[in-house]
Amino acid sequence: MGGSSHAERVFRVQRAFTRLGGRAHGPGALARAAGLDDSSVYRILQSGVHEGIFVREGRGLYRLGSGAPQLGLKALAHSPAPEAAHALLEGLRRATGGALTFLYLLAPFGGAHRQCVDMAVGDSDLTELGMTPRAVQTVEHSLRVGAAGRAILAYLPEAIQSEVLERPVPAEAGPGAYRDDVRLVASLHRIRARGYALGHEECAAGWNECAAPVTWDGLVMGSVLVMKPKRVMPRCPVTVIDAVEQTAAGLADLGRGGPVPSNGNDPTPK
Repeated sequence: MGGSSHAERVFRVQRAFTRLGGRAHGPGALARAAGLDDSSVYRILQSGVHEGIFVREGRGLYRLGSGAPQLGLKALAHSPAPEAAHALLEGLRRATGGALTFLYLLAPFGGAHRQCVDMAVGDSDLTELGMTPRAVQTVEHSLRVGAAGRAILAYLPEAIQSEVLERPVPAEAGPGAYRDDVRLVASLHRIRARGYALGHEECAAGWNECAAPVTWDGLVMGSVLVMKPKRVMPRCPVTVIDAVEQTAAGLADLGRGGPVPSNGNDPTPK
């Protein structure tokens, strides 16, 4: 069986938590998901509890502890140089005919939400969106509103999805926002099947969107978004979808430590 080193066995147990979903699991379930024997997993869990990587709950169950997100934060702290990521956003803006482009990262603390970390908007001051500063803070942070939010939400564990769905739709959301949870959940299934999300006047009246998730090693870290006026983009063309997906892939490569793509300034599909 592969993964004979102790370090690899530890990583496999950590990954088993993400594969199983839910809050807490026993050594047996984790062993089956990790492809390891029960005794090895039990020893790893005991050691991890001491280090804060795992937390022991009642009835022999374990969950990920605070040490796990700390590792994620350290990874984010060493994320790609802002200049490389911004070059991809600028290239996406040109490839989509001057669309407003944004990069969001998942912000798990204080309740899962998204945070805009970069944008390429040309000469726009964003007032053309017709959104107040408060609306920008509420609508743009929500994971249940907008293509960028739903592109992230679709790939989160069900427990986090349920917590997000319990929150109300921001009052400032656009007329196209999903206010029915059944339709919202159905949209998440479509996103996973397609690999991208389309939004029609969700965040602001008169603006349509296309977004794709940015993943690192199978885990969703954020999303990349383009916005164009509805009168200019009543339906999202395949060329825009391809450019958004290629930019998301380029950002994912940067996040994994890969080189800046040779066409990093122009994500137009070749």
